[in-house]
Amino acid sequence: MAQARAFTPSQGGDPQMAALKLPPHSIEAEQSLLGGLVLDNSAWDRIADQVSEVDFYRDDHRRIFRHIARLIEAGRPADVVTVYESLEKSAEAEQAGGMAYLGEIANNTPSAANIKRYAEIVRERAILRKLVAVGDEIAASALNPAGREAKALLDEAESKVFEIKDAGARTTEGFTAIQPLLGQVVDRIQELYDREHPSDITGIPTGFHDLDMKTSGFQPGDMVIVAGRPSMGKTAFALNIAEHVALESKLPVAIFSMEMPGTQLAMRFLSSVGRLDQHRVRTGRLNDDEWQRM
Repeated sequence: MAQARAFTPSQGGDPQMAALKLPPHSIEAEQSLLGGLVLDNSAWDRIADQVSEVDFYRDDHRRIFRHIARLIEAGRPADVVTVYESLEKSAEAEQAGGMAYLGEIANNTPSAANIKRYAEIVRERAILRKLVAVGDEIAASALNPAGREAKALLDEAESKVFEIKDAGARTTEGFTAIQPLLGQVVDRIQELYDREHPSDITGIPTGFHDLDMKTSGFQPGDMVIVAGRPSMGKTAFALNIAEHVALESKLPVAIFSMEMPGTQLAMRFLSSVGRLDQHRVRTGRLNDDEWQRM
């Protein structure tokens, strides 16, 4: 299998120390991934959502992957010959190593059986390289803040790291076959059928009877969006559900509000649980009975 291109250390540097500073990568995993795709085009479905062209460390590998992807997505075969022809038409054959390198990659890859793991390795190394690059940017900003305060630098650093995290999250699962999902669904239906006390509410009740009858309660994994015009009671509705789940179902609830501070949310909760008039609570005009209820 072809070796990585020689690294030329900066003039006057220590070659061994310079080699240690190579960005994280795995030439073998990249070659095996490309070879697996050439040997078995159907393996594309197993890695298409896990790795992209920019995840490859070497430029020749990025070029080869790009042309393999184009051929497969166009419904055309991608083997050594067709990939080489595609590269040649784009005047990239020489930069990609030519026919000899394509043949070497294919010959040195036994099969596509482990291609999903190869893709994971390639993707992981790409994320590490991004972390290294962002780390260098953060260090450079700290050494030369250009008048920016430390808080601004921290916010910028946090944003850059989260961008890497969000980009990496897209590759964790991959496609899911329907067969295991159907098995899980059947098991869930059987579990509901075997309950000692059958109920129309199979999830978490909201406290609103009509809503619960339509949804069977909030189910695991649900994303529920409450939409409406301003001042129509969306926040109050959501807080009432949170209150019911916390007090009646005894389940933990987290609330993230972009509109009001935590003290105002807590005041609303107090008013709701104590059955107190919110205006009287906000103004502090409570009588003895209301103080007792609060």
